[in-house]
Amino acid sequence: MKLGSLKSKNSLDGELCVISRDLKSAVKATQVAPSLLSAIENWSQTEPRLLELYNDLNNGKVANAFAFKEDEFHAALPRTWLFADGSAFIYHIKLVRKARKAELPETLSTVPLMYQGECGKFLAPTEDIPQRDFSHGTDFEGEVGVVTDFVPMGTSPQDAIKHIKLFVLINDVSLRGLIPAELAQGFGFFQSKPASALAPCAVTAEELGSAWKEGRIHLPLHVKYNEQFFGKANAGDMHFHFGELISHAAKTRDLAAGSIIGSGTVSNELPGVGSSCLAEKRTIEQIETGAAQTPFMKAGDTVEMVMLNEKGENIFGRIKQKVKAV
Repeated sequence: MKLGSLKSKNSLDGELCVISRDLKSAVKATQVAPSLLSAIENWSQTEPRLLELYNDLNNGKVANAFAFKEDEFHAALPRTWLFADGSAFIYHIKLVRKARKAELPETLSTVPLMYQGECGKFLAPTEDIPQRDFSHGTDFEGEVGVVTDFVPMGTSPQDAIKHIKLFVLINDVSLRGLIPAELAQGFGFFQSKPASALAPCAVTAEELGSAWKEGRIHLPLHVKYNEQFFGKANAGDMHFHFGELISHAAKTRDLAAGSIIGSGTVSNELPGVGSSCLAEKRTIEQIETGAAQTPFMKAGDTVEMVMLNEKGENIFGRIKQKVKAV
């Protein structure tokens, strides 16, 4: 099942919609729940009704369906209670730490890294990335994420997987020029992590097919930068699976229904797969040539992210954003 949030003048949460498997049509589902967040908060009641509507839409049995257009949709979940972003790809951690000459944590392979990001607004999938100072080092980060129902404090990694209800595709925008100084203060990310973007569709596990296993999505994330190939790293290479990330987030608190847990930048060590962020590419260039050659984003630069299933079909819709000076 694919769900999204149609833009609306009347609500910052948009209007809940069901979107067809082929991403060609959609139908409002506000008779089931006004928004996707509301649907997640009442998932046991809303899921069967949404699934019935989804099947009818795919079978051409919905009279009030309309053409699906990405620029008419918000981020799949326009705002929510929590965005906790992990860093589950150890190769990425090693590279970005090397770039800022920081030591690796002793618990690198045993305890997930995680920060709490902006969740009051996610950028729409085709919305410009605003940047007011280009010395901040604007970067994109291609990630996958999950949306949970209510997760009790102390939930185990095994039980945490049962709380995953939806999957999302994320562009976690980072300001690389601000990160070192913020971390040096010993209090974590804040200014260096502005609003991120989500693809237009949040999907259930059935849409991932056999690629969803072992708590990971075993599919490549295709990234283009300025219309050119940039990366196709496989999200299945997560060191910590989503159950472990959720359990880590819930160690000392309940997680509200609608919480998003991100994977961190999708990253593979295999040659030829490219990267999912500029910081990685720059560090590799520095290692190989002695200097980073690729600049951070400037006004007019574009980034595009999609994930295809094993049949080559688009799962989440597309994130395609342009940097805009503001």
